[in-house]
Amino acid sequence: MATVHAGMTMSLDGFVADREGRTARLSDPVASRGAFMDELIRETGAVVLGRRTFAMSEDPDWYVGNYEFQVPIFVVTHTPPPVPPKQDQNLTFTFVTDGIASAVAQAKAAAGAKAVKVIGASVVRQAVRAGLADELHVDVAPVLLGAGLWLFDDPDLEGVTLEKIDARDVGTFTALRFRCAAPIVEA
Repeated sequence: MATVHAGMTMSLDGFVADREGRTARLSDPVASRGAFMDELIRETGAVVLGRRTFAMSEDPDWYVGNYEFQVPIFVVTHTPPPVPPKQDQNLTFTFVTDGIASAVAQAKAAAGAKAVKVIGASVVRQAVRAGLADELHVDVAPVLLGAGLWLFDDPDLEGVTLEKIDARDVGTFTALRFRCAAPIVEA
């Protein structure tokens, strides 16, 4: 059965985008290619994205052949796009309008024995808060953004207990992995 890994790259001060919504300063070419990325790609069977994360690509057709995870992608949204993006035999899109639990369940079914990656600040918080994430993966970039979009801007995450399972240097980044030991389930 698929495990669910929620997370993304954040600045040392906890932001996943700067005040203009840009993420360029959070990129590290060493971390985005090579053995670390190859391992992530091999272990990933499906991806859950938030609508904002999906929309970061100016051309939604760009995903096919370019996005690192050429697997089924489930986008949590209230409104699917009027024209579906380009897909192929490896990368497909499903726009899920009935919430994070449905998106994760569909992604787990598609992933088989591989991992589901949950990417995007809002959906990461939702998955952890709802007890849907088995692991939390946070790559810390050695930058300070000072303002922007926080990854963990949610007081309801206070009771989540994390157990460190790995910490390693990847290029200039620190890759942190935690088991979500005591998730909070929304009523």
